[in-house]
Amino acid sequence: MAESTTIQRSSPEGDDHELKEENIEKKKDFTANPEFFSCMLQPALADSDPNYIGIRRFLLHRKAESGVLRRKDWRCNGKGYVAYRNYISRPRNWETLQIPSRPSTPGNSGRWMPSASPVSQLLESDSWNSLKDLRSPSQASQALSRTTSFSSNASDTDDRPRRRSEPAYSFVGMHCIFDQCKAMVTVIKFGHMSSDLLAYGASDGSLTVCSVSMPTSVIKQLIGHSKDVTDFDFSTNNQYIASSSMDKTVRVWDISRGLCIRVIYGVSSQLCIRFHPVNNNFLSAGNAKKEINVFNFSTGRTISTTVVDGEVTAMDHDHTGQFIFCGDSQGCIYTVSMNSHTGVLSRTHRNRSSSKHRSAVTTVEYRTFSLLARGPVLLAFTRDGSLSFFSVSLEMKGYLTLRCSLKLAPRLHSIRASFCPLLSLEKGEYIVAGSEDANVYFYDLTRPRNTCVNKLQGHGYPVIGIAWNHGENFLASSDFGGTVIVWKRAKTA
Repeated sequence: MAESTTIQRSSPEGDDHELKEENIEKKKDFTANPEFFSCMLQPALADSDPNYIGIRRFLLHRKAESGVLRRKDWRCNGKGYVAYRNYISRPRNWETLQIPSRPSTPGNSGRWMPSASPVSQLLESDSWNSLKDLRSPSQASQALSRTTSFSSNASDTDDRPRRRSEPAYSFVGMHCIFDQCKAMVTVIKFGHMSSDLLAYGASDGSLTVCSVSMPTSVIKQLIGHSKDVTDFDFSTNNQYIASSSMDKTVRVWDISRGLCIRVIYGVSSQLCIRFHPVNNNFLSAGNAKKEINVFNFSTGRTISTTVVDGEVTAMDHDHTGQFIFCGDSQGCIYTVSMNSHTGVLSRTHRNRSSSKHRSAVTTVEYRTFSLLARGPVLLAFTRDGSLSFFSVSLEMKGYLTLRCSLKLAPRLHSIRASFCPLLSLEKGEYIVAGSEDANVYFYDLTRPRNTCVNKLQGHGYPVIGIAWNHGENFLASSDFGGTVIVWKRAKTA
């Protein structure tokens, strides 16, 4: 009985001790919050209302606390600063507009889908102004139908009756999915003259080489870059990959061994890179210092340099290796002649952007023949949504003539576009591009209206990269969330 009495007397003291410890811990947490102190130490005016000061400090504290929680949430989900930066720079009403994309199955992938809610229409209209005045789908489609014979303003979806999907651009569904990467896949490409070798680079600095032939597999994981991989290219024999990065380096990789065999250091971010199509000992790279450099693959030394008016953001060679076509951050397209034996560069032509608001070029792609031009052509795509289609005169040192253009919605990300396979001499000129609403869209540039002929649904994030394989039976697309989908094209007679 005595023992039980002593226990009953000592228990209140223990409770008081625990309460004191809890109060001390709360006080520590309370005083250790830098955001709270930064808000409480806001200077107060001499003639200001005390109630106003208190409310203002309280709101500032809530705002700082909200920002901290948002950053913690991104860190907990494995997202880095780049993802958070893109998240906070989204449109103000993005969360209310965005809806998850419908699941893609072999039964409906690549087939005509009814125009969904106005979300896709609003995100892919010809101007961000449509986000401010939420018109009905019929009114929006009427506003987007203003076209001419050489240029057109179009959305990725349209409510007007359309012809059925072109048989050659129907897809039976997803061939395979690679979702090992947890960062945005910035660039994706198939190997040179290859139908099953695929590689993609990500914003975490990684390069992944994989095979899409069944059973699909990851061949090598190339780790070395410390920042975003901006571009890469395969050598002619697919033995090497040259990559450029925001970490100011160009790296050359041996795919079979998975090793970096050469590092070329620069003084600014390296934004695009290409192997010379004839002489693979030459590497051409564009950087943020407005330079195009030609490097010797064997020694890593700079052979030649030429300067343009803006950051060189995209480039491509012609099939002869005599010209480099590159785009800059101001929306201009340059033709640079290159000596295939010495590597010496010299500027020949410049095509200025007709847009009032200058926007960076995300895609420059050369093709040896086109139905529209009856000769070599060049495709350029900018972040403000402008698709430009040029004919190339190789006899006039790569002079570019604008044949037609298509105006889409501005992009938040550096989304890429690509030529589609040439179908036949009777059909039009087709382009495939990613979009912010997580769909892959196909356009016919020969149509003055209803340019969108098909779309693929299956991604959950904005589609960034696009690439066809050499056999033209697979289309690979990558998104902001790190997922790569390989679509299988339907066989046609």
